[in-house]
Amino acid sequence: MNRRAGTFIYPGLVLILGLALWQFAATNLKIAFWILPSPAKVLSVFTHKPDLLLFHLRFTLAATISGFGISILLGMLTAVLMDCFKLLKLSLYPYMVISQTIPVIAIAPLLILWFGYGISSKIFTVILTCFFPIALNFYDGLSGVNVEQIRLLKSMGASGWKIFRYLKLPAAMPNLFTGLKLSATYSVMGAIIGEWLGGNGGLGIYMTRATKSFDTQVVFAVILLIVFLSMALFLLISAAERILLKWKYQKIEEYEEV
Repeated sequence: MNRRAGTFIYPGLVLILGLALWQFAATNLKIAFWILPSPAKVLSVFTHKPDLLLFHLRFTLAATISGFGISILLGMLTAVLMDCFKLLKLSLYPYMVISQTIPVIAIAPLLILWFGYGISSKIFTVILTCFFPIALNFYDGLSGVNVEQIRLLKSMGASGWKIFRYLKLPAAMPNLFTGLKLSATYSVMGAIIGEWLGGNGGLGIYMTRATKSFDTQVVFAVILLIVFLSMALFLLISAAERILLKWKYQKIEEYEEV
């Protein structure tokens, strides 16, 4: 069995074993259905309540994609500005770090007061969750370029833009995609946190209502849907990385073959 096949087979076996143990515990250990529903009951939610799931999914997707897109633009712009202007980096960087020490759930009520119960508060929550990993990783990539390479290009008459275009940007792309993959997994969570406090719809709101009515199988179903969305975004970013950074994966494959 080659290594690539093992990356799918072994996690799949663990998943099957976990589902089997879950099913056994739910059906044979006399655990109340509202505490631990069986996997079969959780999956039945997708067949019995697809309209409700799709209705709330639309709100969560809109907030997630909008907030994630804005985070990419703001994060990349901030990283470039901090790399170009060191004084700006010295001024902003400490506050960026401090912002990550404050739990998003703690300031979510303030966002509701400022932006209301509409999609704006959810988008802003996603931005707060996703901005920092993108900005920090991209800045580390830009600032980590070898100084000797920069001096060489300057000695050849390259402008600041050409140095950025042909040296710094390509060198920082792996770091940027690391931040994008981290933020992709956080983005759905940020939208859910924003929805927990109320709104017109969303998976977080649906989960809250199901919890209050002890409809635990719906809660599990929504969690599975959240995991699926997060993984879908992660895989989408990973696919884009493989397309844009072919040279990186070619090196990895050559190293693994040695």
